[in-house]
Amino acid sequence: MNIQIRPENAQDFLTVEHLTRYAFWDVYQPGCTEHLILHRLRQSPGFIPALNLVAEHEGIIIGHGVATLAAVKDSQGTSHDVLCLGPLSVDPARQGQGIGGSLIRALEDKARELGYRAIILIGHPSYYGRFGFRCTEAWGITMPDGTCFPEMMLAELYPGALDGIRGTFHPDGSFDVTQEEADVFDLRFPHREKHITDTQLK
Repeated sequence: MNIQIRPENAQDFLTVEHLTRYAFWDVYQPGCTEHLILHRLRQSPGFIPALNLVAEHEGIIIGHGVATLAAVKDSQGTSHDVLCLGPLSVDPARQGQGIGGSLIRALEDKARELGYRAIILIGHPSYYGRFGFRCTEAWGITMPDGTCFPEMMLAELYPGALDGIRGTFHPDGSFDVTQEEADVFDLRFPHREKHITDTQLK
């Protein structure tokens, strides 16, 4: 399949929000919040237009990925810039065809070109592990409350990028949304029923 990866533009915004909603609906909770997160990220100071990409096939957007500015704060309070990947969305009918991987690689290449050290994300280890992401515990990086878990993953963009840097991970505040806020935002979109699914229980 011939896929074109390019920067998202303003004309794509609503299409990509529909795609994100469709891709995440009922996956982690009944409904989803990822389309609202994306909407807010675009308006955040941590938004980097060059790291906001869509994947197209025959002129139709079938995937999207974004990486935004985040930080690792060490014990002295010094903040070290990193990136946070997500949301990463692929049309469910196109999943399993390498589209997500192509977006990840394109984001990594561009982030490396821009001089960033590393990318951190929250995602499935079985998926992101294929692309070199590993639990942040290996770098001594935790959430602000000191916790770490297998889904909190990191990939350095060059060897030794985080040597000597340990601390807590702080993504953009746009990720802090409530289900109630998402429900209000969701009124802009066609109605969809929410369900409890096996993926949520896992």
